[in-house]
Amino acid sequence: MADEKEKETPKPEKNETDQVALELMKFITVTTGYGKGSAAAGFTGKASASRTPEEQAESLLELFQRCRKAVKQPVE
Repeated sequence: MADEKEKETPKPEKNETDQVALELMKFITVTTGYGKGSAAAGFTGKASASRTPEEQAESLLELFQRCRKAVKQPVE
């Protein structure tokens, strides 16, 4: 029983690529504020300058797809 240890199965490469892309996306969003609604300073002439939650989510999904594409590209 103690001799029987569970062997770790190797993770698929796609999962590792997605993990790297997710970490890259998180880094970009934290350092740049990407995907957050911006607070307008002063008078902008618009009633609502902030983005809706749906627009923010769509923006983050697009960023994740771009990060996945960047991670999959071969290094030259």
